[in-house]
Amino acid sequence: MDTGMFKILFILFLAIPVLEIYLLIKVGGLIGAMPTVLAVIGTAVLGAYLLRLQGISTLRRVQETLQRGELPAVEMFEGVILLVAGALLLTPGFFTDTLGFLALVPALRRRFVVWLLEHGNIIVQVPGASPNEPPRGPRTIEGEYRRENDDR
Repeated sequence: MDTGMFKILFILFLAIPVLEIYLLIKVGGLIGAMPTVLAVIGTAVLGAYLLRLQGISTLRRVQETLQRGELPAVEMFEGVILLVAGALLLTPGFFTDTLGFLALVPALRRRFVVWLLEHGNIIVQVPGASPNEPPRGPRTIEGEYRRENDDR
């Protein structure tokens, strides 16, 4: 890992908890401690329920894509984003809950995945296949034939 990425991650691991504490204190000051705690628990429960629905929907789309004989790259990346969304929603706090709920919006998630695939230097490749080699294994070539020297 290069030092630039390390610095960014270090800052994020410091800044996000500080932001969460700040928001919890502010919201707690406005609505009280108990409603704030209930709101954090409520968003986690609601987020888990919505995450389950989105996960099942994404799994169904993966199966449909595979049945069409296509590589479900977008759906697989959506699954990874849903995994991250689940972690964000289970983390106590309003900032991470907001990011988690945004990741549960199918149109936003798909747009982000497509952008990431186009601009993120991500190469989607079938395992065991080289981009410069033809695919290995049996091939079926369909066609018709007729015998030219039929002596019958």
